[in-house]
Amino acid sequence: MYNFLFYLLIEIFGIIFLLMSFLVISIYLTLMVLSALEMREYLRKNKFADYSDIITSPLAPSVSILAPAFNEGQNIVQNVKSLLSLHYSKFEVIIINDGSKDDTLDKLIEFFDLEKTDFAYKPEIETKEIRGIYRSNNISNRRLLVIDKENGGKADALNAGINVAGMDVLACIDVDCILSSDSISRMVRPFMEETNKTVIAVGGVIGIANNCEVKDGTVVNYRIPDSLLGKFQVIEYFRAFLMGRMAWSRVDGLMLISGAFGFFRTNLVKKVGGYFTKTVGEDMELIVRLRRYMMEQKIPHKVGFVPDPLCWTEVPESSDILSRQRNRWMRGTIETLLLHRPIRFRKKYGVLGSISYPFWSIFEKSGPIVELLGIIYTVILLFIGDFSALYFVALLLLMYLLSLLVSVFSVLYEQIAFNNYKNRKDLRKLLWVILSEPFTVHPRVVWWGIKGHIDFIRGKGGWGTMIRTGFKVSEDKKKMLTQSSS
Repeated sequence: MYNFLFYLLIEIFGIIFLLMSFLVISIYLTLMVLSALEMREYLRKNKFADYSDIITSPLAPSVSILAPAFNEGQNIVQNVKSLLSLHYSKFEVIIINDGSKDDTLDKLIEFFDLEKTDFAYKPEIETKEIRGIYRSNNISNRRLLVIDKENGGKADALNAGINVAGMDVLACIDVDCILSSDSISRMVRPFMEETNKTVIAVGGVIGIANNCEVKDGTVVNYRIPDSLLGKFQVIEYFRAFLMGRMAWSRVDGLMLISGAFGFFRTNLVKKVGGYFTKTVGEDMELIVRLRRYMMEQKIPHKVGFVPDPLCWTEVPESSDILSRQRNRWMRGTIETLLLHRPIRFRKKYGVLGSISYPFWSIFEKSGPIVELLGIIYTVILLFIGDFSALYFVALLLLMYLLSLLVSVFSVLYEQIAFNNYKNRKDLRKLLWVILSEPFTVHPRVVWWGIKGHIDFIRGKGGWGTMIRTGFKVSEDKKKMLTQSSS
């Protein structure tokens, strides 16, 4: 009897894994098609767009750039100078010093000639204590506002900035990101275009600046990172932004835009209470909460997405640091999905509840666990002698070819649409990473996801330490090469 139940269970698991494999194939092929259609439409619409008109247009929304800073003394002055030089007519830069223990605030005060002001601070969203609000005595820096507050984490810092922001649109960014000079005008365009629906937020593509040549706060020469993990993330970001989010944007199913570069309607963010501070996935949680609010109020809305490379950031190339980042991403995903369980499979929440939520629950949140169960299932089959080598190799080959197809098409989309990586050697290196990724990096990503589940169950919180080496690394390398050759 027990043997019968055991073998029946094994058969059921086999059918489930087979069905899930074909479901994965179908979903990713569909995403490829949808993203290609969306990219084609976007390029067609923007072929003759003149963004200089937006800069001077009286209809263009005003923008508050919010940038939390914690122990950023090494690069804070250069980063703020870069933000202040953006090409747009109506914007302000709000730097939130989130209880830095270094000289971040001192450097800002000294360089920008800041002075504490009696700012009429009326907090609509509760935050940690505000120590002071500073403005510059120099008229050329009047766009700049600096908030000094007790440390409360990124979400709390952003909420403090939201309380102070006086513009139509919030641009929430990481202070060490590099933005293109026309990034604001390109990101506000969706807010101006849509007439039938209210655009509540707009997401953008995040580019990887590791090893790129950065000059005067702008990426002037694209190069892929030297490390395997760095190259892997270039491909991964192509997949996530140019394929994944383009496709979800096509069907109005976006439930995440990057916390490093996202634009939001100020009044709506204040209405829903700002960022939720008790999650490490505050960027995803805010989008889902905004969309829930709009659907519950029965207001037609849209989350826009701009695929142009407008923002660059440094990604971790150390396995320890990358593992902490992926652990945090997984915990943030789990927390958001649990917080918003009421939307799942509910018709009133449209694509978000019926397709996006289940997809994130099964493939993003539970994907690592499903892969682990698949490995355990295979080991059991080997142990009981019911293992079919032909079936196993055929399915493994099919999934491997799917991963190659998705990754290659993601790189192809980037080359057709933007062609930033012009060095053929870099493209060949990316191709080798695509071929080896399923065996070299993917197993580690799966383990980091499982560890995120374990840490969530154990109640572990926090971001973990994220160490950055700085964008000037590539410039230093270039100088060293020049000196050695001379």
